[in-house]
Amino acid sequence: MKSSDSDGDMTIGELADRFGLAAHVLRHWESVGLLAPARHTGGHRRYGSADLERVAMILMGKEAGLGLRELCELLSSADPMDRSELLRDHIAVLERRITQAQAAKELIQHALDCPLSFGECSHARERIASRIPSGSRTVATV
Repeated sequence: MKSSDSDGDMTIGELADRFGLAAHVLRHWESVGLLAPARHTGGHRRYGSADLERVAMILMGKEAGLGLRELCELLSSADPMDRSELLRDHIAVLERRITQAQAAKELIQHALDCPLSFGECSHARERIASRIPSGSRTVATV
């Protein structure tokens, strides 16, 4: 099948195939304001080289853990670096996730390496005890 992206004019299916995405993903990104494809005869979406770059940036942002709302804010600016506060906030989120993931890895590694059961292992008993809230807690109603 011949692709029409050589002239910078792709269909939604061609763009989706190029990135290994389903067409409905591109339609969703359009509905939330991340993409704004040109429309041709009959209202069909047409995508050019700028859309290729935009999809690549969206995918990079998603790989970095950014949500669609954050990506909309970043990509609505002429220069995403204009949103440095959002990026700094996201770094803090990533650092918390890294810390949590490292602690989880260490816990699992200890469980794999320890010859004792949870009931016998002082490390496991300490970790379990640290997760038990002290006193009574008030349950919030929704």
